Amino acid sequence: MALDEVINNITESAQAKAGELIQESEKEKAAILKQADDKVAAKRLAQQKELEVALKRLKQQEISSAELEAKRIILNAKKDVLDKSFQVALSSLLNMDEGNKGRMYRKILDGGKTVIKTPKVYCPRGESKLISGIAGLGSIVETDMEAGLVLEDASGKVRLDYRFRILLESVWDKELKNVSNILFG
Repeated sequence: MALDEVINNITESAQAKAGELIQESEKEKAAILKQADDKVAAKRLAQQKELEVALKRLKQQEISSAELEAKRIILNAKKDVLDKSFQVALSSLLNMDEGNKGRMYRKILDGGKTVIKTPKVYCPRGESKLISGIAGLGSIVETDMEAGLVLEDASGKVRLDYRFRILLESVWDKELKNVSNILFG
């Protein structure tokens, strides 16, 4: 029995040692798992923050893009309104009654004669009667053109274009900011 006792002692001692080793390995395993969990949690938190930053950036880009698109739409709408306003003004000038057109032609000729003393005058077909009888004119030539007058000196080198479209474009370009402020505030 002494041998059985020695074997039992060795077995118990080995089992006790094995139990201690198992407990140590369990503690080490728990520590490693906790460390791994902590790393995973830290990485998850870092990724969550990166995701939030990326989402904020995307949201800001979308907002900026939408704001730019809205501004483009507004500018296009304003441009359309300005273009239509120009066309309405031009149409009013081109379709003016003969009395008003005659008065406009006389004013144009008064101003033009300060630059060209006896101008040759080009006017639209059928409108020479509106300026006939005005003193100080060279000749009056009816031609296919929009409403307004073109004045030319005797040499043909100096021409003053007073067609209504040209006059309106000139005024429009100078006053576009004021027109825009009136229309859009």
